[in-house]
Amino acid sequence: MVENFDPTYILFERAEQLQRAGRSKGILVPIQALGKPGVPNLVSRDVAATMARYARIMVWDALPIAEIEPITLHAAFQLRDRLVGQHVKSITVVTSAFRSRRSALVYGTVFGEAGILVRCEPVNSLEAPDRWTASWHDIQTVLEEFLKLQYYRFYVMPFLSGRLDTKDRPRID
Repeated sequence: MVENFDPTYILFERAEQLQRAGRSKGILVPIQALGKPGVPNLVSRDVAATMARYARIMVWDALPIAEIEPITLHAAFQLRDRLVGQHVKSITVVTSAFRSRRSALVYGTVFGEAGILVRCEPVNSLEAPDRWTASWHDIQTVLEEFLKLQYYRFYVMPFLSGRLDTKDRPRID
């Protein structure tokens, strides 16, 4: 799965490398839904299609998801419903390196409840990851992702994830 919440081409490139190496039967790309799950936002779908085409991804599938806060948690529930329906037993999440711990936490918890093994494949978007302090933008990115990780670790997962039962979250038809 390409975690496509902030569309980044290098995630599609890495997914293609994994597919070419035989580590993936297909690639799932969550895209924005238009108002409700299952109805794709055409711009979001076309951006994902363009990146998949340029990355030379042969087999992929777009999954329109409703973006409801907290987005990663709600997306995980929607994705889990799809994966369970397809009898998927394991998944690799291709995501930004700075976001990878949060992704591993959320998908590991939500998918793990359904017996789906999760592996994160972090992709570094910086040319020199050991020099992230060299630019204000990189410092801002690291700080933002760190704060989001703490928000998910100490608030979302302990208090919100258990309260979201099937009637409170969007379903994919």
